[in-house]
Amino acid sequence: MTAPSTLFLDPFDCDVVLLDAALDEANRPTRRMIANASLAMHLEDAYYSVRELREAVIWVHEGAAGGKRKLTSLLSNPDGDDFQRCIYFCLAGRGVVEMIEDLLWLEHLLEARGRVGGTMYRGQRRLRALVSPYVADAPDGPVVAAVEDFRQGPSWWAD
Repeated sequence: MTAPSTLFLDPFDCDVVLLDAALDEANRPTRRMIANASLAMHLEDAYYSVRELREAVIWVHEGAAGGKRKLTSLLSNPDGDDFQRCIYFCLAGRGVVEMIEDLLWLEHLLEARGRVGGTMYRGQRRLRALVSPYVADAPDGPVVAAVEDFRQGPSWWAD
């Protein structure tokens, strides 16, 4: 029999907080969507992908030099990250401030998820296997056009 102190930790499910966030009706729909989209993603890859996307969106919003180039490169790279595109398009058109708030929210969840996962791993606890939801290692469909000087529509100015 498993000792009570390890009953719920073997194997530890790193996605439990994301799953709770995805099912929490108090969260706005976009947050529920991006929490769902993050399930089973590699701990570090998910965090760094969302962080990089959030930085690019903020740079575009603030008019920083190279911001549009960075966002375009993330969304148009044929060898890039479908996960980043998925997160971006879950939030696109909803208003840039809400987009940034949702990206920050997800980034914090993913950072905490990674830290807990690392602590569990260092404590030699088993982690529940994360089986990637993606069936291909690279995008296998159309990607965004690599037009650096894209037009910013109303969703970039509404907030």
